[in-house]
Amino acid sequence: MKRLKFTAAFIASLMISVLVGQVGATSHEGEIKSTIQDQSEVAVTIYNDQLALVKDLRTIRLDSGFNKLAFREVSAQMRPETALLRSLDYPDGFHLIEQNFDFDLLTPQKLLEKYVGKKVRVVKTHPITGKESMLDAVVLSVNNGVVLRIGDRIETGVPGRIVFDEVPGNLRDRPTLVMQLNSATPKPQQLQLSYLTGGLSWKADYVAELDESDEFVDLTGWVTLTNQSGASYRNAKLQLVAGDVNRVQNGFKDAKRKFERLSIESEEVSEDMVEEALFEYHLYTLQRSTTIKENQTKQVSLLSATKIPVVKEFLLKGQDYYYKSSYGSIGQKLKVGVFVQFNNDIESNLGLPLPKGVVRVYKNDKSGNAQFIGEDHIDHTPKKEEVRLKLGDAFDVTADKKQTEFKKAHALGKYRYAYTASFQIDLKNAKSEEVEVIVREPIPGDWKMKSQSHKHEKVAAGTAEWKVKVPAEGKTTLTYKVLVRY
Repeated sequence: MKRLKFTAAFIASLMISVLVGQVGATSHEGEIKSTIQDQSEVAVTIYNDQLALVKDLRTIRLDSGFNKLAFREVSAQMRPETALLRSLDYPDGFHLIEQNFDFDLLTPQKLLEKYVGKKVRVVKTHPITGKESMLDAVVLSVNNGVVLRIGDRIETGVPGRIVFDEVPGNLRDRPTLVMQLNSATPKPQQLQLSYLTGGLSWKADYVAELDESDEFVDLTGWVTLTNQSGASYRNAKLQLVAGDVNRVQNGFKDAKRKFERLSIESEEVSEDMVEEALFEYHLYTLQRSTTIKENQTKQVSLLSATKIPVVKEFLLKGQDYYYKSSYGSIGQKLKVGVFVQFNNDIESNLGLPLPKGVVRVYKNDKSGNAQFIGEDHIDHTPKKEEVRLKLGDAFDVTADKKQTEFKKAHALGKYRYAYTASFQIDLKNAKSEEVEVIVREPIPGDWKMKSQSHKHEKVAAGTAEWKVKVPAEGKTTLTYKVLVRY
């Protein structure tokens, strides 16, 4: 018995012959087919987390009475339990009886799988004469290759064409919702199919350009749409919902679909998207129609603002473990974080609800070339709130920290433990200008500052904060002693 290696490439290149004359009679007999050519309007509302609402309006002529309607070219990740078909022109007498979602798409592999245990014909071509011969065969398996019974022998990886008599009824070339329904009229009517689907998502991406003085920033917002739903939406009315919509976690799992390539398309529009409140969320509507192609990433302008005042901040953030035990040196050349923050209000030339996303910050060098200086993620931010971004750690501003004393103190009353701890923090600045460093220390338990070189502020129950100025190319030493009880 001759054995040939069977690969996925063989399936991809396999020439499949189907007796077309028998397909309509055996597979989808009596169906009224509606394609995207019947579509008069489509509206797509996309949510943040792989969820979208599609409203597909088509003009369709039904028979009076019972109909079997094949609504083709819907999303392959449709949630069929959410599908709702209604007649806008003749709602009286329009009644849906049953619906089936056929999302098993016609491919060589799928066709072979459906024919396991069934008869096919194998066409072989003589390599010299070119004469074709046809043999009857039975498909035994398609797991990791095709196994066929041809006469009294078993063959694998058979070259040539496999001929099938028909396409099984539940295989479609495009995702299709098949519905049985009653219609009161044979006249053309507008039917609207609405459903929830996975595979569509959006996110906000922001580009911020910091000025030379680090005092103002220009902000541009983009909406990035990704369509992996298995369908295209032509000239769609596009709306986006920003906010965390509750979903039943075990009700639906996104279908796992693999796409090798996504096309990317950017659209700069003259009008920004119009925002409005919707329940406890925010709705953004694009002021024109747009086409969302299958396997496409599309970018649409969201907002633009200039001259937004920003504040740059250097932050040294401590930890609470060294308040409970004796330590020597806590760290040398400790990293000092760099943050910028601005107010999302009208006075700052902004004042818009900002959907969650990533803000990427750039600054021009001395030659005028924009350089990337950091990025951070922001959550949904309503207007009149502060936006705070961590851009990285300072190169020229560092700190040395050590514990200079640790003693056990008397634990009175409700306290079981009490300690006094003293610390020294040397803040160093190699820049040619003075900087202010915020030192933020999380102090556990009930604490009281016994002495300090700089005045602190108790910004929270367990947090002390100092604002320390460090001269250009110099250093400043912060010392403090604290009593901790718990």
